Amino acid sequence: MKLSGVMACLLLVGMAFAGAGDGSWLRKVSEKDRARLNPLANDPDAAAAGAKIYAEHCASCHGDNAEGKMQGRHYRPNLHSRRVKEATPGQLFWMLTNGSLRNGMPSWSRFPEPERWQLVTYLKSLH
Repeated sequence: MKLSGVMACLLLVGMAFAGAGDGSWLRKVSEKDRARLNPLANDPDAAAAGAKIYAEHCASCHGDNAEGKMQGRHYRPNLHSRRVKEATPGQLFWMLTNGSLRNGMPSWSRFPEPERWQLVTYLKSLH
């Protein structure tokens, strides 16, 4: 019983610290990239297309509902977090393009730009 209580406490502490990774990636995004606008922001089909991409490529780490999850000893961030909500479309696009290997986030630069923007549209639709 004590062990499960300790594990639960560690999980909660990890979740409190994780948010959306450690946020250090935000400092790497140039002002030019930060200011990029989503060319698909007003496309009525972009969020649905992004949801399909998310389900196929992102849900295994971030959870089916983008609420984050434990994966081994690592907490994968909740994409409903304030940090993601407040990120600009350009910052999210930069993260998808460059990843953050230190935090376990791969680069998705092999996806065509429109697919990355569809993912950004989907992520923004969560808020």
